[in-house]
Amino acid sequence: MTTITTRTVEYPADNLTMVGYLALPAGAERRPAVLIGPEGMGLSDVERRRAEALAELGYVALAFDLHGGRYLENPEGMLARCMPLLADPDRMREIGHAALDVLRAESRADPDRTAAVGYGTGGAVALELGRGGADLRAIGTVNGLTTGRPGEAARIRCPVWAGVGSEDPIMPPAQREAFTAEMQAAGVDWRFVVYGGALHAFHHPTVDHPTVPGVGYHPQHAQRAWRDIVALLAECLPVTD
Repeated sequence: MTTITTRTVEYPADNLTMVGYLALPAGAERRPAVLIGPEGMGLSDVERRRAEALAELGYVALAFDLHGGRYLENPEGMLARCMPLLADPDRMREIGHAALDVLRAESRADPDRTAAVGYGTGGAVALELGRGGADLRAIGTVNGLTTGRPGEAARIRCPVWAGVGSEDPIMPPAQREAFTAEMQAAGVDWRFVVYGGALHAFHHPTVDHPTVPGVGYHPQHAQRAWRDIVALLAECLPVTD
């Protein structure tokens, strides 16, 4: 297994001190870089392990924070913070750009070769970076099929991949259709995958605290979605020795 190094990084955003998790591949040369956004509960070991997995593939990876170092286990508390955030594209872009600046400032990261992938709220942040015109090579979002302000999707300058569970009540068919219509109207290079039988947050292993209805882990589709994201990065942001 490739030797990687990891560390936490603190940075300001959304009037909070965020605590991200940076994973670096072996070696000393610059590598393409990937921003990883967490579900609405916040940064957890799930995203930290994904950052490590990407570092093992040769990427510089930063799993970013949403809540100032907190993990919001209580569904009511999570929704109370995330719903206003999801309704405010400028706040999402601020959070995303703060993390992207940290990632690009890392000496091992190639600032001209970056991508953003995310889950739920973190996926919405990745999309808003694109709608804001951020220079990204790829955007991937799982369970984060938000639509933006009219016309702003035309500022997305890279391919967009999106995945959702077919039984996700939080991302119902009408929302999926609005998202794909927005991408198509904007001329975005987009792909959309529906994972049959999966609920919301199907990629996230079962947690031992209460969740909102319609949330559930689907291990087979979780692996498939991860492979799809890795394939997106391999196509749009290849690691070259």
